[in-house]
Amino acid sequence: MTTKLKLSAIPDDKPVKLSIELPADVHRDLVAYAEVMSRDSGGTSPEPARLIGPMVQRFMATDRAFARLRKSSRTPHQS
Repeated sequence: MTTKLKLSAIPDDKPVKLSIELPADVHRDLVAYAEVMSRDSGGTSPEPARLIGPMVQRFMATDRAFARLRKSSRTPHQS
């Protein structure tokens, strides 16, 4: 059975290192997400930490209010 996850692949991009603390339940969910990804792809589970960047990126890309505000801040205001 193939699951339709919002995240399908981890891009191979040069990372910027951040140190963060996550609640234990969020970490458990990341581990479970990685396991589902590996079952769907037939490969190995990605490191849970590698999921965070693409998940945040996807979240911001689908946040319409953020997109509107970001677009308006790039557009020069005319008087």
